[in-house]
Amino acid sequence: MENGYINPAPSPLRKIITVASIAAGIQFGWALQLSLLTPYVQTLGVPHAWAAFIWLCGPISGLLVQPIVGYNSDRCTSRFGRRRPFIVIGALSVSIAVFLIGFAKDIGHHAGDSLERTTKPRAVAIFVVGFWILDVANNMLQGPCRALLADLSANDHKKMRTANGWFSFFMAVGNVLGYAAGSYSHLYKIFPFTKTTACDMYCANLKSCFTIDIMILLLVTVTAVTTVKEDPFTKQIQDDGSKESTPFIGEMIAAFKSLKKPMWILLLVTCLNWIAWFPFLLFDTDWMGKEIYGGEAKGDAHKIKLYGDGVRAGALGLMINSIVLGLTSLGLEPAGRLIGGVKNLWAIVNFILCACLASTVLITKMAEAWRQHHGSPLTHPPLNITGSALAVFGVLGIPLAVTYSIPFALASIYCSSTGGGQGLSLGVLNLSIVIPQMFVSVISGPLDDAFGGNNVFQVL
Repeated sequence: MENGYINPAPSPLRKIITVASIAAGIQFGWALQLSLLTPYVQTLGVPHAWAAFIWLCGPISGLLVQPIVGYNSDRCTSRFGRRRPFIVIGALSVSIAVFLIGFAKDIGHHAGDSLERTTKPRAVAIFVVGFWILDVANNMLQGPCRALLADLSANDHKKMRTANGWFSFFMAVGNVLGYAAGSYSHLYKIFPFTKTTACDMYCANLKSCFTIDIMILLLVTVTAVTTVKEDPFTKQIQDDGSKESTPFIGEMIAAFKSLKKPMWILLLVTCLNWIAWFPFLLFDTDWMGKEIYGGEAKGDAHKIKLYGDGVRAGALGLMINSIVLGLTSLGLEPAGRLIGGVKNLWAIVNFILCACLASTVLITKMAEAWRQHHGSPLTHPPLNITGSALAVFGVLGIPLAVTYSIPFALASIYCSSTGGGQGLSLGVLNLSIVIPQMFVSVISGPLDDAFGGNNVFQVL
């Protein structure tokens, strides 16, 4: 029993896979954010330094929204179930947000933005509102999805690990779809209405990508909430019949006080993992463009071309990373059994993560040495250097698959063994993810200035 909710027998795997497929719709949007939105911000006239602060909304919304949504989804008494109402509201909110982002230029133009001026203040305002709604909605959607997977697993530890493995797999599917859609420059031809007076081809491609995102997300969400049912949750009546539930803040404090040593270790390791991961996820394509290809984002035309070629090579690396992530996610459970448990697996892949991040220094030095002694500074690096860099992207898909699944599975297992609410437990775990992201976002600018824009120091 979990807070007055009696867990049924574990659900069939097909139902778990159906709910996990929502991750594809969520991650499709995240992939579009990573690959398209930063350049899109520049076309609206937002200064580059301000763009970094816009990205802070993801960690901030995760810090606040997931614990609150998790807490309330544990106690939701809707006749439709505890998690499904939040999933539906989150999916609808994502759809509204991406519409605002994609059509920001058009809305701003109709509201009075001049096409001749570089900065489009009304479009920027619409974009920022949409971007914040998007991150809030994604956090509102992802937490209840994982909690529902834990509910469907019904305290079966193996099934919890399998469910989170499938969630990680569909995250990889969403990544592949998002990066593929973002890299195709003629996608707007499928949706001709997206190209307007205020919206050029690049902007139209962005709108087309988000239109596809809405279609995929709504499809998988409707399929999941209509085919996977939840029993309504009924709160336990206290013996005195009048005792109120603990307020949210008090519940959070109580949750931290009641954490056992394994959960504290889980939070610490997850925090350290994301201190390592977030700089790489922020600067990976920039690293390829600057350090590996020797280009620059502005200035000399040849340098700009090299930078663009490097960024596209980095996008290819992200595609490879997502494919490895998906394949690895399906093999986590048998791999864990083979080496004596998922904790051992997590320890091993953390060493792989360290080795890969350290290897970026070696590959960077190889690229610099080649440009100085063996080739023109305006030509692409040789195959052995670019191949090594792409190999790092690919190998990193293995620890990323573990990062996306095992911590959440362990949190659900520890939570079920102590009788806590799945939603609140996953919200607590999310704090150990978003706090490092906020820390990295705040210090990345000063570090960038201190080391002359060198991405290697950011990643390390």
